[in-house]
Amino acid sequence: MQPDLQVLRGTSDIAQVQHRVLRNTYLLLALSLIPTVLGAFVGVYFINFAFMAQSPILSMVLFMAVFYGLMFMIEKNKDSSLGVGLLLLFTLLMGVMLGPILQFATGQGAHKIVALAAGGTAAIFFGLAAIGSVAKRDFSFLANFLMVGFFVLLIGIVANMFLQMPGIALAISAAFILFSSAAILFTINQIVRGGETNYVSATLTLYVGIYNIFVNLLQLLLAFGGGSQRD
Repeated sequence: MQPDLQVLRGTSDIAQVQHRVLRNTYLLLALSLIPTVLGAFVGVYFINFAFMAQSPILSMVLFMAVFYGLMFMIEKNKDSSLGVGLLLLFTLLMGVMLGPILQFATGQGAHKIVALAAGGTAAIFFGLAAIGSVAKRDFSFLANFLMVGFFVLLIGIVANMFLQMPGIALAISAAFILFSSAAILFTINQIVRGGETNYVSATLTLYVGIYNIFVNLLQLLLAFGGGSQRD
């Protein structure tokens, strides 16, 4: 699953590997949306998430443990078929975790806002994918921004778990969209330039970026009047 570019001979061979990694990444990313939709359906219609409102801090800790635990296992097994299976399990569980916000949105009659958030997420992703694929500029400089941004966002999330300030929550959502957009642009550019040669790892990064953009865009739309709209 992870060809060694150093042993390849000729520019054409390298280009073929890069094209194959990008193609496989997009195919696996598309496949990962199936368990996400199934998980979201289960989360919306078959799970009562009231316990999360009763113990928000504990719920967040458990979610983060499962989230990062599975990501670690996927990265550890990214060179085997087990990594693909774990990735699909991850996307299924992430779909289930869409349940609370989708239950809230549909309960407020904001179905159009959900569709708008999905459409906006798709537009952002395809725009970034196009830029990352054709741009001659090397976006590797974003690596430092992503590293710093990750810790800043993590501190913000933990702090607001105790502060519970709506203004900070909205700022974090906006920052997450910016951070995730940068991660998508960086990852696709790295694939095209040969810096990322494993499609499982690349798919995981792109999926998390898309997921975060959708959730945080939906939160912003609901916060700024989305919940008051009716179909």
